[in-house]
Amino acid sequence: MIHAGVCSVFAKILKEGPMKVQAVAAWAVSELAGNNPNCQDLFAQHNIIRLLVGHLAFETVQEHSKYTIATTNKATSIHALVIASNKSNANSNNKGNEDEDKQSSDQIPHPMGNQNPNQMHNVVTHTMAMNPRPHNGQNHTKTGVTHNPYHHNHNNHKQNHHQNHLSLSGTSIKGRELEDPETKANMKAMSARALWQLAKGNSPICRSITESRALLCFAVLLEKGPEDVQYNSAMALMEITAVAEQDTDLRRSAFKPNSPACKAVVDQMLKIIEKADTDLLIPCMKAVGNLARTFRATETRMIAPLVSLLDEREAEVSREASIALSKFACSDNFLHLDHSKAIIEAGGAKHLIQLVYFGEQIVQNPSLRLLCYIALHVPDSEELAQAEVLTVLEWASKQSWVVQDESLGTLLQDAKSRLELYQSRGSKGFH
Repeated sequence: MIHAGVCSVFAKILKEGPMKVQAVAAWAVSELAGNNPNCQDLFAQHNIIRLLVGHLAFETVQEHSKYTIATTNKATSIHALVIASNKSNANSNNKGNEDEDKQSSDQIPHPMGNQNPNQMHNVVTHTMAMNPRPHNGQNHTKTGVTHNPYHHNHNNHKQNHHQNHLSLSGTSIKGRELEDPETKANMKAMSARALWQLAKGNSPICRSITESRALLCFAVLLEKGPEDVQYNSAMALMEITAVAEQDTDLRRSAFKPNSPACKAVVDQMLKIIEKADTDLLIPCMKAVGNLARTFRATETRMIAPLVSLLDEREAEVSREASIALSKFACSDNFLHLDHSKAIIEAGGAKHLIQLVYFGEQIVQNPSLRLLCYIALHVPDSEELAQAEVLTVLEWASKQSWVVQDESLGTLLQDAKSRLELYQSRGSKGFH
């Protein structure tokens, strides 16, 4: 299929096809990319990423028109009127969007400029009102030919043809707005699903996604979208953050702490983690863990919700909470000391001890690893002494599942040595 040119066919459909067909094309992209990662770059070369983001952004963020392409026909009188309208309103519209417009202009030209669909519709309506259709058989053509049904239909055809020049993804703006809610929701769900599969392990594609307004779209859809749209958005964010965790440049450019889009995404994921009763929980936990190295020392609001998930939860949830917190407390995280103290203050030690002793095997390993990290970095903690963490580590060192894991065994011995050094002074008190 790929060699036969399916990428260009899907690109054309996503640009010009009916929305229901576009949704199926987006699903097909997700299936091909999911089953054959080699397809990812080929789809990216055909502008599939930008088209998918455009569908995701439609009616999600205000300037969705920047992420779709108008058809490449010649400009019409309505087009000229829109351009003129843009010029007359340039001073009021340029502020706040200037930098993003400059970045987008070379890649995503569009005759609408910064105007939203309602503004565009108003311009078109105003234009049609200025040029009403003839009534009572009058005809204002240059030839003076009397009005007849053929000319009436021909003029209507020309008028519709002109409006179609300003199409977005194959239908007029008004036509897209008039699609039924179920079709729109399915289009967003399939677009998010395709972006999820395309982003897996692919830094260039993740960079393309994050340089658009996709992150902001994901934040909005996590909050307000239908269930399947929310789930696919969460999975896409999980894959993008997984790549960013390994790609320092991507992490620093896409997930700056002061970035409004990043902040919006993190806020929504934390709300889901605090709520802790949806299918979005695990992908959001993983995504927050992947971003552990982007948070400042003073930003500890994500620690307590994750610690609370260690307590009396199903095994998979406890496991993912332990793994996410380990990314905050591990030695590779520059702020591991601050995060380890925050975990202890949130009551993490007592939960981890229970999981190490009594948890299922899939939970024991990550729980012990996290306990070792906080013991290694905060060995003088009075809370750890009172919880008898050293006794727990000594017990764990004799377990077969620890001996078989060389990296965990080494970490355990280091943590034990640190605790023994500090807690041997127990009679003198802890400071």
